[in-house]
Amino acid sequence: MTRNDHDLNKGPTAGRRLMQRLDVPPLWLLGCVLGAWAQATFFPFGLGFGGSVADFLSGLLIGGGILLTALAVYEMRRQHTTVLPHKTPSHLVQSGIFSRSRNPIYLGDVLILAGFILVFDAVLSLALIPVFTWVLEKRFIIPEENRMRRAFRADWGRYEQKTRRWV
Repeated sequence: MTRNDHDLNKGPTAGRRLMQRLDVPPLWLLGCVLGAWAQATFFPFGLGFGGSVADFLSGLLIGGGILLTALAVYEMRRQHTTVLPHKTPSHLVQSGIFSRSRNPIYLGDVLILAGFILVFDAVLSLALIPVFTWVLEKRFIIPEENRMRRAFRADWGRYEQKTRRWV
């Protein structure tokens, strides 16, 4: 048996485990925020949102996103379950902010990105919002929902029927 065969039998290699640890929504958000900053800094093309109204809206969006995330993390900690996206929670959290949205943390991330796009006056980076939303759905939300569907069966079915994915 070669070393590679032996590693395959052990499960994920150290490199794969590291990549899974790095494949988290905050890093995707950071990448999009940095992309918006770079676009505004190096390729502004003379486009802009405008002054004080954009500043006010950006504050609302970033603040609202942080608030949603904090409320969701608080509720998950209160229920003694994981906030890590690649793990199956020990409880199906349906209370607090989760009674309004099945994905308040991801919704908060999208709001934060939109707010930073306004802060940076990065008009062309508005295209990052649907791209980031798509990444969240494909890489995190759908796999999470599939894990919860298997783990919580009927409870998940009822929750899914009464609570929307986003808002």
